[in-house]
Amino acid sequence: MKVPFVDLKAQYRSIKDEINAAITKVLENTDFILGEDVRLFEKEYAEFCEAGYAVGVDSGISALELTLRAYGITDGAEVITAPNSFIATASAISFSGARPVFVDIEPEFYNIDPERIEQAVTEKTRAIMPVHLYGQPADMDPIMELAGRHNLVVIEDACQAHGARYKGRRVGTIGHAGCFSFYPGKNLGAYGDGGVVVTNDQSIAEKIAMLRNYGQKVKYEHIFLAYNRRLDSVQAAVLRVKLRRLDQWNSLRREHAALYDRLLKDSSVVTPAVADHAEHVYHLYVIRTERRKELMDLLDKNRIAAGLHYPVPIHLQQAYSDLGYSRGDFPVTEQFAEKILSLPMYPELPDEYIECVCQCIKEMDG
Repeated sequence: MKVPFVDLKAQYRSIKDEINAAITKVLENTDFILGEDVRLFEKEYAEFCEAGYAVGVDSGISALELTLRAYGITDGAEVITAPNSFIATASAISFSGARPVFVDIEPEFYNIDPERIEQAVTEKTRAIMPVHLYGQPADMDPIMELAGRHNLVVIEDACQAHGARYKGRRVGTIGHAGCFSFYPGKNLGAYGDGGVVVTNDQSIAEKIAMLRNYGQKVKYEHIFLAYNRRLDSVQAAVLRVKLRRLDQWNSLRREHAALYDRLLKDSSVVTPAVADHAEHVYHLYVIRTERRKELMDLLDKNRIAAGLHYPVPIHLQQAYSDLGYSRGDFPVTEQFAEKILSLPMYPELPDEYIECVCQCIKEMDG
């Protein structure tokens, strides 16, 4: 038996006719750039997130960068975030002209530790960018309270948390804006790159809509210099079909996680903890183990795919050596980076595959 880490073909087969019809309609209408499907997807995704506005862009990193720019967070500013995310979180800050400032994570849920944020605030701090890592919301109430006291913007990196809820509210709507990626392997994935910003601020939505499209409201009338960061109509058409099933797919992910939890209850690995405030959507099912290399070798021997998210924290990446951080600066992040392992997780994952994975872990335990 071969167990894939994610199986996009299985998902495609389940919605093939709808997907093909949606793409064909775009092709027949030759409605490729900022077409009707983009407009409709933005409306539908805003409603799904319970937000006022959604603006489609070409990737998650563009969503983050353009949101920073829309709020005027550029040269000389500092933005606080966590060092255990994918590098795009920090890269977006850097590309806006600001400087990422890292704060360690809390040890149970892998998200930024709200109690450590205030000590990182300086006179240059303009924003906080919490990451809802692996699909579990960060603890937003204390972050928003701190941001209010220091007059800071909060931009949620929700690129792994489509549909997740914090105390009943969809992530992306708790801060001033929320950013999502539609990379194909995400809970809501396109058939290429894509992203979106959600916000309740009409002026910010309008600014991002211009930033993605050459700084124009009216064609050939450019208010400021900007970019080509548009979500194309084919991807929007795909996303519209998938969005109708997102809650169902997230529910299946939670069922798979519950089975993993049950089967691994008495094993040597640490399974994901879920915060009381969170409705987790398990973009990734991440365990911790003291014997990661041994387990990875055993899984590979049994044709089971696994992943590392992420083995090198951002502050230790060569690309960020100029920030002056060093090993030991964020001990929780660094310790976990050496122990985490992502197990197969996708909505169509058969129970027998989960049982096979767990049997390997139990075999390692002896």
